[in-house]
Amino acid sequence: MTMFRGWAAPGKGAELQRFDFDPGALGPEEVEIAVEHCGICHSDLAMVDSEWFPVSYPVVPGHEVVGTIVAAGTHVKGRTLGQRVGLGWHSSSCQHCAYCLGGEQNLCPTRQPTIVGRHGGFADKVRAHWSWALPLPEGLDPASAGPLMCGGGTAFLPFVIHDIKPTDRVGVVGIGGLGHLAVKFAKAWGCEVTAFTSSASKREEALALGAHRTISSVDQNELKAFAGQLGFLMVTVGASLEWDALIGTLAPKGRMHLVGVVTEAMKLRTGSLLSWQRSMSASPTASPVTLMKMMDFCVRHGIAPQVEHFPMSRVNDAIAHLRNGQARYRVVLDADFA
Repeated sequence: MTMFRGWAAPGKGAELQRFDFDPGALGPEEVEIAVEHCGICHSDLAMVDSEWFPVSYPVVPGHEVVGTIVAAGTHVKGRTLGQRVGLGWHSSSCQHCAYCLGGEQNLCPTRQPTIVGRHGGFADKVRAHWSWALPLPEGLDPASAGPLMCGGGTAFLPFVIHDIKPTDRVGVVGIGGLGHLAVKFAKAWGCEVTAFTSSASKREEALALGAHRTISSVDQNELKAFAGQLGFLMVTVGASLEWDALIGTLAPKGRMHLVGVVTEAMKLRTGSLLSWQRSMSASPTASPVTLMKMMDFCVRHGIAPQVEHFPMSRVNDAIAHLRNGQARYRVVLDADFA
């Protein structure tokens, strides 16, 4: 019997405890990854807290994995033992639906998230279909690359699907785990970048990340003074915001795009959308091909998440650090199982 060692939440909102489990037989198209590093994402906290839906406990979080392949099924293609790979929010998809065949496996109706109904990367090992275990390119630091596998792909995908141009004026709402990467991507894309934050202390940080200016996301006067300026506004937070005022910062035909999970009903007026032909949209994390493009883009432009490291044995301290809003800007756990 093969046993994996992990850290699991035994119940809603509970601190994680050491948890050993049998992963079962390795599937013919699966790879087994020895975890070296694993980022902590808000989605991990959402699973621990049953924030989005009732969760079956115990749950081993962790879906921003970097590690090496130590076992492979008989039908694995293009992956080799000892290869360093990254694994994100999804661990498998059907491979035969229209979305999978079209390179949008992230939209597959039967896609399998890494930490929903299975155990994730807060462990010494994790498994996935080979197509979602993505080789890390040369030049990408394995110790900081984990957050790219979910947060990075989520922030990068809107630039691809909406064909953002280097001449576009782009806004990013929220300078956190997703937002700090979105600012870096937009700057490297060639865009004029405006960072929106509710925290005065993050204004200088946003400029250091590459923003050309900062705007308060809660000050109505600042928002009104910036009306009609942006072609694209990416909202990276899950909080309820002044939606009408944010939509008002868009130029005619401008778009507000959500990548943060807003759990409360959004209250907004449609008149401002209709009058100026503005639009709203949203997107999830990225497909394998887009994740690989994102990693190559990061290597080319020297982009890396800003991370803080904790040993995995201090996972509860790391989670508390994130919950308290102290992370700058992503937390990465380093596997330290004896």
